[in-house]
Amino acid sequence: MCATCGCGPESHHHHGHDHHHASGKKIVEVEKDILHENNLLAQRNRGFFEGRNILALNLVSSPGSGKTSLLERTLTDMKGELSFAVIEGDQQTTNDADRIHATGTKVTQINTGKGCHLDAHMVLHAVQGMKLEADSVLFIENVGNLVCPAMFDLGEQERVVVISVTEGEDKPLKYPDMFHSSTLCIINKIDLLPYVRFDVEKAKQYARQVNPSLEIIELSCTSGEGMQLWYEWLKSKVLQPA
Repeated sequence: MCATCGCGPESHHHHGHDHHHASGKKIVEVEKDILHENNLLAQRNRGFFEGRNILALNLVSSPGSGKTSLLERTLTDMKGELSFAVIEGDQQTTNDADRIHATGTKVTQINTGKGCHLDAHMVLHAVQGMKLEADSVLFIENVGNLVCPAMFDLGEQERVVVISVTEGEDKPLKYPDMFHSSTLCIINKIDLLPYVRFDVEKAKQYARQVNPSLEIIELSCTSGEGMQLWYEWLKSKVLQPA
């Protein structure tokens, strides 16, 4: 069970159904309270980011899609073009934060323990200790999970969902909330397409079935193919300082 949102077999069983039992009603009320408080803090985060002209991106995916590898290559290739900082979210370890730190980028680790996602309060606390530069880009790498992170606004301007060709192309249909709430979908590890059964066009069709306005970029962090498209998208989202 998630220590933050209380999700687990019992609570997820009640999502989207009529709640006739007292226990089910209580679960819904607690969830509403948690999300209401989170949304207020997310608005506070968003105001801070906008006030300092910081582009905040929430990177979400299932485990192993390549979010950290995407960040490593981006931070290395774009060093000097933009100012970056990273918040790393994992249940345990500082492994990913150590990889980001090795690129020379300012990074803060958030370990959620039993929690399955980051929330706005965690991000607020992390940002307060980071001394972020104005006119910069903040990557928030969320916990690997395509369910609960979809519910929690962190105050980001853009939500980027990453899938890889080593996963099923039906991920958008299985986890529609995440794809519906994202602005960009990155299909990663396309260098492996000759070796796996993954229909890129079908994946894109499913993603746009859930979210017709979703932008999609195909790339490989390993070969570099498609990375320039990602960099151009990123630079197009950076606000020019007043």
